[in-house]
Amino acid sequence: MSSFSHLYYYKPKPPLPLQANHIQADLCIYGGTPAGIAAAIQASRMGLKAVIAEFSQHIGGMTASGLGRTDVGNTMAIGGISSEFYQALGQHYGSDEPDGRTWALEPHVAEDIYMSWLQRDEIPVYLEQYIDRVELQSGRITQIHMEDGTIYSAPMFIDASYEGDLLARAGVSYHVGRESNTVYKEILNGIHFGHPKHNFTAWVDPYVQEGKIDSGLLAGISDVAPGVQGQGDSSVQAYNFRICLSSNRDNQLPFSEPPNYNRDQFALLARYIRNGVWDALKLNKVMPGGKSDLNNWGAISTDYIGRNYAWPEASYRIREQLFQEHLHYNMGMLYFLANDDTIPAAIRAEVKTWGLPADEFTATGGWPHQLYIREARRMISDVVMTEHHCRHFTVEEDSVGLAAYTMDSHNCRRLVLDGRCINEGNVEISPNGPYPISYRSIIPKGEECTNLVVPVCLSSSHIAYGSIRMEPVFMILGQSAATAAALALEHQCALQDLDYGILRKQLLLDGQILQVTK
Repeated sequence: MSSFSHLYYYKPKPPLPLQANHIQADLCIYGGTPAGIAAAIQASRMGLKAVIAEFSQHIGGMTASGLGRTDVGNTMAIGGISSEFYQALGQHYGSDEPDGRTWALEPHVAEDIYMSWLQRDEIPVYLEQYIDRVELQSGRITQIHMEDGTIYSAPMFIDASYEGDLLARAGVSYHVGRESNTVYKEILNGIHFGHPKHNFTAWVDPYVQEGKIDSGLLAGISDVAPGVQGQGDSSVQAYNFRICLSSNRDNQLPFSEPPNYNRDQFALLARYIRNGVWDALKLNKVMPGGKSDLNNWGAISTDYIGRNYAWPEASYRIREQLFQEHLHYNMGMLYFLANDDTIPAAIRAEVKTWGLPADEFTATGGWPHQLYIREARRMISDVVMTEHHCRHFTVEEDSVGLAAYTMDSHNCRRLVLDGRCINEGNVEISPNGPYPISYRSIIPKGEECTNLVVPVCLSSSHIAYGSIRMEPVFMILGQSAATAAALALEHQCALQDLDYGILRKQLLLDGQILQVTK
């Protein structure tokens, strides 16, 4: 059986016997992402029985699936369990940094650390758990029913998924896409032209036959109205795989031809290279073990622009189709660059110096299992994190952690404008230093749900989410989410009624960094 058959997002499972597996805990965490793992560890430390229900076949999210060069922002803003993780990496690699932390990692090392933590604390993890429905009573989640018949009951729940599937099924308000700048009086939200990075640096004709409009557009280009700067839409910033590559000939698998390969899908890339630009593999950051973390760079690279809009609210079956499309696109691009005769021989030779690592993702032929869901649903709560928070124009007093990364959005659309091809949506603007994330942004409105915390798909505008959405921050928020859940149970109150002073005291006691230090 080829490794391709093991690469899937969703594979329906047969139902369990009639006596369904009923799992009871103090805290049920949906999502074995870094946020979910940090939440489970914190819950265990506070005396709760926690359980993780994970959608995929693995834990660790993007940190254990190719995102090996950690997007940090400001290392001084990272505390608590998140800092402990990077210290554990430092111990593994023999870090010579003063704080003992390491920010570059191999995927299997990250997964091993997470697994050792969960096993040490005896935290059960259930894989391939697909939500079927959620039961609520008087504004509280009582049970989550999975497609295979498994039922999870708990007085507190955390949605640590990248998509926000639990919050949506619980009836919590959310948004998908880019808000208009007018919604929150921002200037970087919505349709965004003019940012030169990750755009075309040479004129590229978009038509199948150059100059002939009636010949149709090359694959990957949308024939839609461009819209105007700052206008809201339903576009979602592009997804890709963060591909772990190996330069070690003794630890290398070649780029193989994917199923349904169609070289015409990469005609635009070939034309761009012919026009003088070769940068598709430029963002290839060095990691330990002779490996690298390949991310999108330039106008045409690993981002599958415009093909993910349906993902946030799609059924599992539709997401599986989209997953395979992204998989075949990323695989196909590498195979095309390494083998197609239209690519200059020097570039083909350069690409062939790399391969997939034989010692990573061994069940899937060296390919990462997690699609990089950069953004999906975003909750709408009493506090929405916006550009104003990133710029320190607004400062919330109920901090549960700091964010510090660039307000970052990958491109959302690839369009025709004045007879040439352009990308639209990329933004990379630094905030004014680390800024606090509000507790009220990780809990729903009180009238919607009183026992759910959302540390990943938190309440945020599109542009602010681009700054918050980093794996170290998700771990920070996961820890804070579990702390709030434990304290709300202890004080027998709704999450919205928890005294922030009590929460703050516990967070500081556990090493969280809650405010900017001058």
